[in-house]
Amino acid sequence: MRENDRDAAVRRLLEQSPRPLPPEIHTEAVRRGARALRRRTLARRAMWLLLFAAAVAFTVWALTARPWVEPPSDTTPPLTGW
Repeated sequence: MRENDRDAAVRRLLEQSPRPLPPEIHTEAVRRGARALRRRTLARRAMWLLLFAAAVAFTVWALTARPWVEPPSDTTPPLTGW
């Protein structure tokens, strides 16, 4: 098929009136869209909950482990009986 033939075929398709859609397609699309929206909302809430739980777990760990404090030295014995 040459380029001119393809152009003519596309023009014929574009000049035709669109076919009417069955009425049940609209209700099906609305139902699927609502379901997708619910799933997306649930996933977003789960991700926020996971982020909040991770932040709480990190805070509890940081307060109990205190990684910013230098650990006591175990190599030098304490000086007693001077």
